[in-house]
Amino acid sequence: MLWICLWLVLPVCSMAAGEDFVVVIDAGHGGKDPGAVGKKAKEKNINLNVALALGNLIKENCANTRVIYTRSTDVFVSLDRRAKIANDAKADLFISIHTNALPKGRIARGTETYTLGMARANENLEVAKRENSVILVEDNYQERYAGFNPNSAESYIMFEFMQDKYMEQSVSFAKLIQGQFKSHAKRVDKGVHQAGFLVLRATSMPSVLVELGYISTPDEETYLNSKKGVEALSRSIYRAFLDYKKTHTKEGTASVRPSSDISRGVKANQSGIEPAPSTKEAKATKGQKQRPVFKVQLLSTSAKLPARSSKLKGVKASYYTENGLYKYTTGETEDYNEILRLKRQLEKQFKGAFVVAFRGDAKMDVQEAIREFKDRK
Repeated sequence: MLWICLWLVLPVCSMAAGEDFVVVIDAGHGGKDPGAVGKKAKEKNINLNVALALGNLIKENCANTRVIYTRSTDVFVSLDRRAKIANDAKADLFISIHTNALPKGRIARGTETYTLGMARANENLEVAKRENSVILVEDNYQERYAGFNPNSAESYIMFEFMQDKYMEQSVSFAKLIQGQFKSHAKRVDKGVHQAGFLVLRATSMPSVLVELGYISTPDEETYLNSKKGVEALSRSIYRAFLDYKKTHTKEGTASVRPSSDISRGVKANQSGIEPAPSTKEAKATKGQKQRPVFKVQLLSTSAKLPARSSKLKGVKASYYTENGLYKYTTGETEDYNEILRLKRQLEKQFKGAFVVAFRGDAKMDVQEAIREFKDRK
């Protein structure tokens, strides 16, 4: 009877037909790496308990979703291996589950969810340092991570200008998770943040890192280590996953439903390094829809770059703003093949450069723009 009641109240995935949606669930730490340690529990075990519970909820209720774990037992898995598992599976979503901690004598409560980026607060940087320090127990970590020092603030500067073309989806999912933690699990909401997590850096899909609570705070440790806590936290992430999956398809970035910003039209800022190129050649005659214009996005920054910034490497660029970020683009053409050639040239200077599309000043779904281009050929 209890099982029947739970089935009636637990939200389930849509049964729409289609290709499998692949989600990789990453239980942080494991094996020789315990993660943060409390008075009674270890982070690696809390992470694994929630990861397995989340995976089971998805498996039992989402017939068209494939769940892959980076680990399902108490074993050590390197950070680069975790990302490789997700990339090899061509995952649609990557969820890394962790437990927070503070130095002795400090008390904090609540959940927070991170996406990849430059930490803007010291406390966020400290979280990234702690989670990244796992590489210190890996073999040949200096070679494997190109000399990255998880305890040096200088090493994190690279995240300032790191391009993440899945930022919008990642932030969207992170907000959904925090909303469910607050409403469903009744946890203190510490918000959505950015920080330089190595495990997120190498993933090629929307990715988040969840901090479930503070193992260093006695009452939170008790909750995190309890059956009630594991169920509430895993179901919160599961509910957020369902909401996310309703608006995202296998196509990833190109198929995401426009955010509220995009649906209103993201305006290209005319006071950037170079004035945003005119799109008048893309304007159709009266009664016709404007043709899409393709551009190459080079990088995103949290602060506007100065004129002739070295970060742009001599490339003339304009920018638009979205989700609090300055996004720099170059090139402008209705010809998708032409923009692809430009992108290939720029990839040598801007690793991760990718194509975006606009209709007038409003950003649009690039796959829709490509289809329109092909229909005209």
